[in-house]
Amino acid sequence: MVLAAWAAGLLAACAGGPGRAPVEDRVGVPRASAPPAAGASAPAAAEAPKPLPGAENAGKPGYYTVKPGDVLGRIALETGQNWRDIARWNNLVDANVIEVGQVLRVWPPGADSPAATRPVTPQTPPAVRPLDPKAPSPSASAASAPPGTPGTPASGAVTTPVPPAAQPPAPPRDADDDLSWSWPAAGSVVTPFEEGRTKGLAISGKAGDPVLAAADGRVVYAGSGLRGYGNLVIIKHNNTYLTAYAHNQVLLVKEDQAVRRGQRIAEMGSSESDRVQLHFEVRRGGKPVDPARVLPPR
Repeated sequence: MVLAAWAAGLLAACAGGPGRAPVEDRVGVPRASAPPAAGASAPAAAEAPKPLPGAENAGKPGYYTVKPGDVLGRIALETGQNWRDIARWNNLVDANVIEVGQVLRVWPPGADSPAATRPVTPQTPPAVRPLDPKAPSPSASAASAPPGTPGTPASGAVTTPVPPAAQPPAPPRDADDDLSWSWPAAGSVVTPFEEGRTKGLAISGKAGDPVLAAADGRVVYAGSGLRGYGNLVIIKHNNTYLTAYAHNQVLLVKEDQAVRRGQRIAEMGSSESDRVQLHFEVRRGGKPVDPARVLPPR
């Protein structure tokens, strides 16, 4: 009887085993370690995390801090550079491996900081008030006034004409602005550029329609690695301008290939788009600008 009672008690104790025990989620919570034995040395303090490459240059002109979701191709597009140059300037062993918070040089070493990072103060010309054709000129008023009237020259006096105010000189034009442009596709504009909302304009067409280089330059990207652009071509025209051609069906050029204005570089398509169209961007110093400001009127 004593043996039977002991067995029954053992079964009752096991009835609430591991399959019914409550589970507590402690993911990411380290387990407490046993206290060190007497005489044992305390564990070494955890090493402070090492700063990311280039952290000392954060915020400086010509540098870019990597954000979540960034890839080198998109950084190159946003800064107006060739992604291969950025990889070379930063000694990147693998261009596909960059870290959030890492600071990358995006301007050539030894060159002046990019104009895009310097504030531009617009020059406002002085207001010019049109002359009233009905109002008499000062010389005519003086001639009609009787001699001796205050403010009029005495008889026989010689008046000296006052030269018109000199107009301020036009602001110097950047040599990189002297590009010969042409439209990249023959279709109509279905989505115009809108500051802060769109980075370019959309041009309609049929699948397979030719996509043309808008100006002379060199291909710095040809691929589909930038999310939202589909099959994309990026052409760098000089140190200031580059253009982007997105949603293509077929790419007809390769990276580092020189192209001429009007050359066929792709076929229009709908890659990563809900319709056939060409998304076309013009970037000045990496900043999107309205393509209508540089393209010739139709």
